[in-house]
Amino acid sequence: MIEKFFTRIANAVAHLAGMPPTFALCCLVILAWALSGPVFGFSDTWQLVINTGTTIVTFLMVFLIQNTQNRDSAALQTKLDELIRASRAHNTFIGIEHLTESEVEEIREKCEKAAKRHDREVAEAAVKKAAAQKHGSKKHAA
Repeated sequence: MIEKFFTRIANAVAHLAGMPPTFALCCLVILAWALSGPVFGFSDTWQLVINTGTTIVTFLMVFLIQNTQNRDSAALQTKLDELIRASRAHNTFIGIEHLTESEVEEIREKCEKAAKRHDREVAEAAVKKAAAQKHGSKKHAA
């Protein structure tokens, strides 16, 4: 119950926070605060109002946005896992997000090396095929 409520709130706030009107509103608040400086004599209280307000908003937004990102990442990872499971890809990659950063980096390096090897093999095969076609067309001309 509370998890669903929090999820709805986090989604709504993350959505609203990313909209241009929200940014414009925040800019207007800062502008109004800055313009009110002379009225309040640029006092410590005047500065404390903006510092406290922005600190509270930032503190709360960190948790809401992190929650949204965590769910988005988990959903994306689940979708990728399903694509891997349903395809001819290596099922051993499912769940690697639970490994340490250095373990994931090691797997990434191995994948890059394998991709480069594959690219080289494809390029070599293309060169051989082009040479064979060129060589075949010379025989036909003779």
